[in-house]
Amino acid sequence: MSIDYKTYWRKSGLKKDWGNIFLNIVNQHKPKVFLEVGVFCGVTARNVCELLNIIHSGNFKYVGIDLFGDKANEDEKVPNYLKKQIFSNPIKNLFYNIILRENLNSYESVQKFLKKFSKNITLIKGNSNKILQHLEIENIDFAFLDGGHSFETVLNDLNLLFDKISLKKSAIILCDDYEDADYITGVKRAVDQFVKEKKLKFEIIEKRFAKITI
Repeated sequence: MSIDYKTYWRKSGLKKDWGNIFLNIVNQHKPKVFLEVGVFCGVTARNVCELLNIIHSGNFKYVGIDLFGDKANEDEKVPNYLKKQIFSNPIKNLFYNIILRENLNSYESVQKFLKKFSKNITLIKGNSNKILQHLEIENIDFAFLDGGHSFETVLNDLNLLFDKISLKKSAIILCDDYEDADYITGVKRAVDQFVKEKKLKFEIIEKRFAKITI
């Protein structure tokens, strides 16, 4: 299967080869129930849905959690690509920010962008540390953590996920920005502490992703 991560003319944290590396990891495990924390503009969500739709002939589920424009906690380290919504490409900037006046990180924009898979997706607006406490996620096969990047937020998300999916065999938690962003150290600290406490195996992929096997 040819895998090609597309940006769909929207902003994404996975640029260049990172998107293809990510999709190859997902393709390797072929999850039927996928959770993403940190949806941003929905580009990764769309790529995941396109891939799982092919693999499972439409029989899959995607759940996405994001603040969708709400203010993050003050202690959060925000990735550089999230800080500016203005496109460097003047045509994109004109189209989205001036003509459409569309916030691509809004709940409405992402929902519209994923309309093709409306029967398969569930988008939830809010703080993952609160939502994961009550969300039914026992059937999650694969979770992609790319939401809050502070030590406390990442560790809390990891523990909440573990408490609910630890009984499922071969579930995967993939954390972004483990080593790639040197100005974000909370993710690495949280992952290292989590796997040590839970005695779990994990793999560092391309000095960016941490893949934890539950």
